[in-house]
Amino acid sequence: MGNKRQVSGSPSPRVIVGAAIIDDRRVLACERTSPPEVAGRWEFPGGKVEPGESDVEALARECVEELGVRVEIGAQVGPSVSLAHGRAVLRVYAARLVDGDEPKALEHSDMRWLGADELADVVWLPADAPIVAALPPFLA
Repeated sequence: MGNKRQVSGSPSPRVIVGAAIIDDRRVLACERTSPPEVAGRWEFPGGKVEPGESDVEALARECVEELGVRVEIGAQVGPSVSLAHGRAVLRVYAARLVDGDEPKALEHSDMRWLGADELADVVWLPADAPIVAALPPFLA
């Protein structure tokens, strides 16, 4: 009787947020350094939503931690992507830099600005593929 499991039988999925930071019709891609199985793959900066945080609050915090920039968060880009067999969900939002902030690769090995015609120039993490596919209208 002391069991605190949810009635539905499974906990709600962990939310991961990413920022498609767009500037001058280009999006910022960041190269992973770890873990080894994804090192060298490219992603949108972001991370886990902590308890009590909204997606927007988490994304703003992650952009400061990973890139040293402040961002204004806009609309979700593409679909929510199921990760880890449904144990997590990725949501990526369009974002723009504020007050002339310039991103720095604080937690990534490299970063590149990519136009719509350059999105295939890097090897994206599989979870980011549906987001990349939905990006061109945001870069027009």
